[in-house]
Order: sequence, then structure tokens, then C-alpha cells
Amino acid sequence: MKRRDFIEKTAASSALLSLGLSLSSFKSDSKHITILHTNDVHSHIDPFPIDDPRNPNMGGVARRASLIETIRQENPNVLLLDAGDIFQGTPYFNYYGGELEFKLMSMMKYDLSTIGNHDFDNGVDGLTAQMPHATFEFVSANYDFKNTSMDGFVKPFKIFNKNGIKIGVFGLGIELQGLVDKTMSKETVYNNPLEITQDMVRILKKENKCDLVICLSHLGYRYSKDDSNKISDLKLAEQTKDIDLIIGGHTHTFLDKPTIVKNLDGKEVLVNQVGCYGINLGRIDFYFDNDKSKMANGKSIVV
Repeated sequence: MKRRDFIEKTAASSALLSLGLSLSSFKSDSKHITILHTNDVHSHIDPFPIDDPRNPNMGGVARRASLIETIRQENPNVLLLDAGDIFQGTPYFNYYGGELEFKLMSMMKYDLSTIGNHDFDNGVDGLTAQMPHATFEFVSANYDFKNTSMDGFVKPFKIFNKNGIKIGVFGLGIELQGLVDKTMSKETVYNNPLEITQDMVRILKKENKCDLVICLSHLGYRYSKDDSNKISDLKLAEQTKDIDLIIGGHTHTFLDKPTIVKNLDGKEVLVNQVGCYGINLGRIDFYFDNDKSKMANGKSIVV
């Protein structure tokens, strides 16, 4: 999308998330990075049938692939991310065990994914067995897989360089106890996401000088007062610093555009999630000026 079109569409929809900066401060040569994302697709390969009572004729991998390709033609500087729970939900998973999901995501050229609780539904060894079918990588900073078959397949973070912009992405997963039987997760260790995040932002922002820090989270968007001690994406944003964007999953939360949260330093963090089942594709466009100051425009696109 050309900058002029971007500005016009942003003004028309009032969806500008300026991160404390004014639109007029950005020059025509600013760098444009597009983040596309999904979460909780749950093995939904086909679109919903036209007579489905809730999601008629929505979703489907073929449509998502076409949409992604169109956006890549607009802007080649795209990252395609997934926030976990790729597996479980249709007979495709029951029959192929995740092979088809990983192969299709590879064909769509996903760059990175984190791991959700349902990705353990065939056990940690079942997940490991499907890893050769994924050409993209996995990040999870708070799951320790060192005593499992997944050791070596998952990194805490990954750094991308797009058009001279350094983008650090780290992953976080939800506590497995109560969600995943120990016989399935085996010796996978869950570590406190708040403590891990402090290490991640130090490594990415301070040590590696990333211009954009993204958390790929399967913690959940928000919880009720009954779960007040449970860490969520909104709490993570409030209780940390140096994260620019949290892409979430797990709670199947449908957002039309990202939520803006103030972090510990009073700076704005974008938190986004696009529901489930591949019905929506999240899109967040970042613009970086010459001094690396940035603004963003985010929305959810119906597939």
C-alpha cells in the first residue's frame, strides 16, 4: 500500500495507533513493515459451509493464502506469524496428526510460530514427529524442552531484518498444568512468563538493539476476576516494558483492531488477537522514520 493510501485509509477509519507520535512527523521515505498474524486456527483447513449457523462461508486456507499473497505484493517487507494452537479441531488433525497443517503453513511461507496447549494433543513426541514438515521456526521462551524430544526444535526468540529494520520476536506459552496431561507434556517445564519477558526484552532491546520487539503469546487476552492471578496479554503489557506489540492467542478473542495498553514506562503497547479457526487475518502496519521513531495502523481482515 502506498503511503498516501495508507494515510487516507487510516484517517477515514480512525484506526491510527500513533504510539505517541503524530502522523505529520513522518516523511515520505519512512520504512514500512507489515505484520500478518493468525492464532488458534485449530486445523481448520476448509472454509465453514455456507449454511453454518455462526461462520457461514468464512475462513479456509486457500483464501488466507490468496489474501497473504496480495498483501505481499503491496509490501514485500512482511512477517507472517502464528500464536499457537495450530492443531486439534477437525478430522484433518485426527487423521494426519498435524502434518497437513505444517505443510500448508510452510506453503504460505509463515515465518514463525509459538506453541499452544493444544499443540501437545498428540503428546510432545507427536509434536516432534511433525517438525520436519515445517519450514518455519518456533519460539517459546518460557517452555523448557531440554529433557524432551522437542529439545533443539524451539528457540526462545528470533531476530529478523526487514528493510533495515531489526525485529525481535519471542514466544510465551500458557501454564500447562490443568490444560495438558503430564503424560503428554512429559518433562516440559513451564517458567514464569513475566520473569522470562524481562530477560527477553533486555536481550532483544538492549543487547541486540532491535527497533521493534514483538511477543508472540499463547497466554490469553484477559481473564475474569476469578482468575485475577493468571497472567494475560493485557497484564503482560502493563507490567513490562520495551515490548511494542503482543500478538495473542488461546482465548479466541475477536478484536477489530489492537488494544492500546500503557506499559511500566507509560509507553504504548499494541495487543492484538484475531479470534480463531482462520476466520480473520490480523494486519499491523508499522512505519519507521529515519530516527527509528514509529507509528502503527492495525486491523482485523475477514477471510
